[in-house]
Amino acid sequence: MNIILLGPPGAGKGTQARKLVDEYGMVQLSTGDMLRAAKTSGTEMGERVAAVMARGELVTDEIVIGLIAEQLDGEAGDRGVIFDGFPRTLAQADALEALLSSKGKSLDRVVEMSVDDEALIARVSGRFSCASCGEVYHDTTKPLTKEGVCDNCGSTEFVRRSDDNEESMRVRLMTYYRSTSPLIGYYYAKGKLQSIDGLGEIDEIAKDVKSALGL
Repeated sequence: MNIILLGPPGAGKGTQARKLVDEYGMVQLSTGDMLRAAKTSGTEMGERVAAVMARGELVTDEIVIGLIAEQLDGEAGDRGVIFDGFPRTLAQADALEALLSSKGKSLDRVVEMSVDDEALIARVSGRFSCASCGEVYHDTTKPLTKEGVCDNCGSTEFVRRSDDNEESMRVRLMTYYRSTSPLIGYYYAKGKLQSIDGLGEIDEIAKDVKSALGL
């Protein structure tokens, strides 16, 4: 099964993707993770990525599609893919559909995690993560069980994204609505879209995600 988790920044796409990976063995393809891995891979594509990033330029859609193609030719193509952070535009959606078709694959479902803007801003403004294992916490909704110690790995080092604040979040939301929200109509028209409430307890949202996917 190949799916997209769609929603604004902070909606919890990464958290739900990791749960699907753990339970079903799917492969999460995060654009950022792929670029970082490619940069140090030593492959021809990796050298292209490194050169672009060294110049401070944005990586082109062509390169991202090339990285996804490499993944689909490997283990990810057999296990099923969760696209996280891609596509972001209609042009990228068309390119992804063409790529999947060329590999004899298809996109099975798109799950939109719908959230209220003000609630999302409150959620993101209190978010932090473990610097070691990446486990995500929140000042009020998911605090550490023991202050200063990660519940998952025991690390005592934590980080907050510099843009996890109200002002930055409003800018990020505007960018999402302008560039990425048209994908909702795009996938609805193709009969692939399922919308769920992206606010609530993580495990309850996970149940809704699985239901939307028919799992």
